[in-house]
Amino acid sequence: MKKHLFALTLMAVATTAAFAQANTLEKVKNSGEISLGVRESSGLGYTLGNGKYVGFHTEMAENIIKDLEKEVGKPIKIKYQPITSQNRIPLVTNGTIDFECGSTTNNLARQKDVDFAHTTFVEEVRMATKKDSGINSVADLKGKTVAVTTGTTSVQTLRKHRRAEGVNFKEVMGKDHADSFLLLETGRADVFVMDGTILAANIAKSQKPGDYHMVGEVLNVEPIACMLRKNDEAFKAAINKSIERQIKDGTLEKLWDKWFLQPTPPANTVINLQLSESTKKAWANPNNKPAEDYKVE
Repeated sequence: MKKHLFALTLMAVATTAAFAQANTLEKVKNSGEISLGVRESSGLGYTLGNGKYVGFHTEMAENIIKDLEKEVGKPIKIKYQPITSQNRIPLVTNGTIDFECGSTTNNLARQKDVDFAHTTFVEEVRMATKKDSGINSVADLKGKTVAVTTGTTSVQTLRKHRRAEGVNFKEVMGKDHADSFLLLETGRADVFVMDGTILAANIAKSQKPGDYHMVGEVLNVEPIACMLRKNDEAFKAAINKSIERQIKDGTLEKLWDKWFLQPTPPANTVINLQLSESTKKAWANPNNKPAEDYKVE
C-alpha cells in the first residue's frame, strides 16, 4: 500500500510539473516573473556587462514580455538567464527558462524537443571580399582562395551550391571568425564565406570598413526564432501575437535600424547589415517553418 501511495505521489508531482511547464502564461501570472534566455555574445544579442543584455532579439523579447503583461494583467519581472549553444535546449525543456530569443535555428531535429515562435530573422550565408577584388559571384572564385572558419560548414555549403559546379578554388582555415577575416584582410584569402551577420560585424570592426563588401549569391539560409517548450500553445500564441504586432506597426523594422544600421554599444560600431529579402519574406508571411523547408536558388 505504501509503495502504491508513493508511486501515486510521484505521478502527481510529475503531472503537476508538466502542467506548470505547459502553461507558462498561468505560471507567469501567478509568479509575476518570467525567465528569458539571452546570449552573451551573438549578432542578435549580447551583454554589456553588469547584467545588462542588449541587441535586436533581446529588445524584441523585452517587447514581447511587455505585451504579455497585458495578457496576464500585471507587471512581469524579467529574470535574464545567459545561455550557450550547448545548454539552451536543456534549459528550455527542464523549465529553467520560459523562452529564449537568441540566435537559435529552427530545424526539424530541434522541433522534436522544443517549439518555435514565428521566424524573426533569416540568416544568410554570403561571401565577403575586398571591393577591388573583381569577385562578384561564385563563378568568380575559379583559382581563388576562400577563407573559412574551422568547425563550420560554410565551405561545404559553398561546394554544394549549384553555381559552384566546375569552379575550382583553394581553401584556407581560420581558427575563429576573427582569424578568418584576418586572412582576407592580409591578402592570404580572396573571400571569407560565413553567416552574413558575422561578415558584417567583422567588416565593421576592421581598420578600413569601406574597403570590403558582401557579394554574390545567397549560399544558404537559416530561420532564427524564439524557442519555447513544446505543447504550450497558449504561450506560443501570445508570443506570436506580439511578434505579429511588432511586424505590423513597424517596431521590428525600427529595431533592425537601431541594431544593424545605427551606432551600437559599447564601441558605437555600425554593423551596416541591410534588411535581407529572406527576412522581409518571413515578416510578410509569419510562420515557423524549419530550415529544411527553405530552398536556395
